[in-house]
Amino acid sequence: MNYYIVIPAHNEEAFIALTLESLISQTVLPKKVVVVNDNSTDKTAEIVTAFVKENPFITLVNKTSSAIHLPGSKVIQAFHKGFETLDEDYDVIVKLDADLILPNNYFETILNIFEKDATIGMAGGFAYIEKNGEWILENLTDKDHIRGAFKAYRKACFQQIDNLKPAMGWDTVDELLSKFYGWKIATDASLIVKHLKPTGANYNKTARYKQGEAFYTLGYGFLITAIASAKLAMMKKKPFLFLDYIKGFWKAKAAKTPLLVTAEQAKFIRNYRLKKMKEKIF
Repeated sequence: MNYYIVIPAHNEEAFIALTLESLISQTVLPKKVVVVNDNSTDKTAEIVTAFVKENPFITLVNKTSSAIHLPGSKVIQAFHKGFETLDEDYDVIVKLDADLILPNNYFETILNIFEKDATIGMAGGFAYIEKNGEWILENLTDKDHIRGAFKAYRKACFQQIDNLKPAMGWDTVDELLSKFYGWKIATDASLIVKHLKPTGANYNKTARYKQGEAFYTLGYGFLITAIASAKLAMMKKKPFLFLDYIKGFWKAKAAKTPLLVTAEQAKFIRNYRLKKMKEKIF
C-alpha cells in the first residue's frame, strides 16, 4: 500500500523538523510528503527545504493566505493546495499537522489496519500532550474519534466523502459522512502521537463562536448542539464556553449559514448522535 501525506504549516519553525524527522524514521516510508508553507513569517520554509534536499519524496509548496488563524478553513485550504500537486497513485491519503512526533511504527500499523479490513475507511492513533514532564492523553474527544492532527483515509472513502471541507467541523463531518457511506473508523491506542502544541493554541477571539457554528453546519439541531456544547465546555474545564457555543449556533442559524451536509446526511447524523448519546446514558 502507498501512502501520501500533506502537511499544512504556518509558522512551525519550532516543531516541523521534529515532525519530518519522525516521518523519515518510519518503518514504512511514505511515497510522497507535501509540506504546504502557508504564509509563514519564520524559518519554516528554510527548515523544510533542508529536508527536501536529503529526502526526494518530500516537496515544499508555498501558499499565501490570511495570517488570522480561524479553525478549519485556513488549514484545509492549505491541505487542498498540497493535495492538488499529487497524482492518483496512492492507497491512503494522510492529513498531518506540523507539530507532531509519531512513533516509528505509526504508518506500518495504520497500513496493516487498512489491509486487514477493507471496510475501514479511516484510521489513527491518539494525541498526547506534555504536562509536568509527563505525556498524557489529550482528552478532548471520544475514543472512537481520530484527531484532526493526524487523519489517514482509504482512497475510496476519501473520494466518497468528497475530500475535506474547508470549515470548522471538517474533522467531525469527515467521520460522520464516512459512517453515512458505510465505512468503519479504527483507532489504535498503542499509537501514541506526541502533540507538541495543545489544540486551539493559535485560535483568535472570533473563533470561540465557530464551534457552535460548526455544530449548526453539521446539521445537529439545537438539542444535540446543547448537549455537545455542555460536554465540550466541561472537558475543556471552561463552563462559560457553553454560552459562546450556543451563541455561535444561533448566529449561524440566523445567518442561514449553508450546511456542510445534505438534508439526508443531516438526518442520519442526528439519529447517529442521539443513538450514541443514549448508549452512554443507559
